[in-house]
Amino acid sequence: MRLIVGLGNPGRRYDGSPHNLGYEVVDMLTARAGLKFRASLRSSGLVARGMLEGIDAALLKPTTYMNLSGEAVGSFLRYHPVDLNELLVISDDTNLPMGRLRIREGGSHGGHKGLLSIIQVLGTNAFARLRIGVMPQAGIEEDELIRYVLTPLRGEERLLMGQMKELATSAALCYLTEGVASAANKYNKKDLMATDTSALRSEGNGASET
Repeated sequence: MRLIVGLGNPGRRYDGSPHNLGYEVVDMLTARAGLKFRASLRSSGLVARGMLEGIDAALLKPTTYMNLSGEAVGSFLRYHPVDLNELLVISDDTNLPMGRLRIREGGSHGGHKGLLSIIQVLGTNAFARLRIGVMPQAGIEEDELIRYVLTPLRGEERLLMGQMKELATSAALCYLTEGVASAANKYNKKDLMATDTSALRSEGNGASET
């Protein structure tokens, strides 16, 4: 079985925010497969199980808030042993420009508290991750950046994020069927900001959130 984890924060106030892109991509994958999420007390999150592109898969949305994401992943793996070679974590990344994706096997958390939590709980960073760039085009201070990633996007940025979710969904499916190396080769060089944006302009606890 493959496990795909989408990171985000529970609650409608975070819908459409950059920090919830992981949630939204696994939502798209689940809809594509005709599956439904169900609450799982054992996994501290929402879980969908079934066939995705002909592959037995589980999709997990931790409901622990971002900085405790590892608790949900660790809990799921205790009851459903999955080799770490079969784990993909999808998250936003403020170090990556908007319009870009990065899929790779292993690596640091890069300051992302959700990834940090998972690495701490699993005791390793040897798992695949798909990072979706959300770095604002204009410079921004750290306190403003936190507010930015937790606030729903508007206007052209929202439209661009819709395209990025579609691209990330395709990259995740490529990972499932062809592996990390092939997905990285096909998607790491794509840049949605390099395309003409005129079409975009014409379209209309103890846990923390970060």
